[in-house]
Amino acid sequence: QVQLVESGGGLVQAGGSLRLSCAASGRTISSYTMGWFRQAPGKEREFVSTSSWSGSRIYYADSVKGRFTISRDNARNMVYLQMNSLKPEDTAVYYCAADRAAVVRLQPYEYDYWGQGTQVTVSS
Repeated sequence: QVQLVESGGGLVQAGGSLRLSCAASGRTISSYTMGWFRQAPGKEREFVSTSSWSGSRIYYADSVKGRFTISRDNARNMVYLQMNSLKPEDTAVYYCAADRAAVVRLQPYEYDYWGQGTQVTVSS
């Protein structure tokens, strides 16, 4: 079992930045694909970014490409999402997730473990 706890969300003005953190416990995440997803009110959970276990394969949703950066520190069992140039449409609850599969996958249902989420609100 892997427990995930997100932090770093908050209220920020458009154009601002936030850095989300995801702390994992229970098992090392060094062999897990780690992803970030988000869910806005009334919408389905959507893919934001994901990183293979080594960080050699990283993918981003088109909507965040060039603005968000995922990173991971396997030694510390941590995953991060640096979010720059935030827009009001980035407002959502952001979730960290872990996938036991070696292949990198982008669908929420393919991930095995989830955190409770952290709220990000971007004001215009």
